[in-house]
Amino acid sequence: MAVVALFALVTGCGAGHSDDSRDDVPETATGSLEQLAGKVDCEPNIQTDADELRQANCRNDDGRFILTTFDTDRGQREWINEANDYGGTYLVGRKWVAVGNPKVVTALRGRLGGTVEESAHHSGSGDGGNGNSGHSGHHGS
Repeated sequence: MAVVALFALVTGCGAGHSDDSRDDVPETATGSLEQLAGKVDCEPNIQTDADELRQANCRNDDGRFILTTFDTDRGQREWINEANDYGGTYLVGRKWVAVGNPKVVTALRGRLGGTVEESAHHSGSGDGGNGNSGHSGHHGS
């Protein structure tokens, strides 16, 4: 399995799943990377376009984030497990993940649904939480 050159995106602390049960969270969105990006008013800047995953840098009125779609549930879980080593806040849906600072992830959840996951690990080389991580993706397994 390839190393995830993931997140210099150091965001909030915490571990496990966030349990902010808001009534206004929609049903978890599904679709292609472009369809998901459209739901959050982002013109995706594709960084990785592979069979197992597609990944784009995005920016909207809420801030910057990374949007990744996966070919399989297993590929998604493996990616998240590796990404957790680098820390961060993730919005997780079925075969997709959005990564950004906690404020951006919360705003995205209001449009995409999903579950917020936070990693307690920190890499120590953050970007100030602005979501510009330079993440190059996960290639192969």
